Amino acid sequence: MSAAFTVRLDEATLGELDRLAEKTERSRNWLVAKAVEDYIALNAWQVGKIEAGIAAADRGDFASHDELARVRKKFAVKK
Repeated sequence: MSAAFTVRLDEATLGELDRLAEKTERSRNWLVAKAVEDYIALNAWQVGKIEAGIAAADRGDFASHDELARVRKKFAVKK
């Protein structure tokens, strides 16, 4: 089941949306719905990773000094 709501866009963005809809043979509605779905999925993934990192830090689960030194060496600027 879907529900309707209003989205306000400036004229330039709406024009770009219309051009994309025409070129992809998709409706405005389909493109906006897909964009919102993708945005939610990406941000949910990011929030999950942040929460996992915070939980690891709260547990004291940090890299050892040797692991950190190995990473620093790997990415050190060579002169």
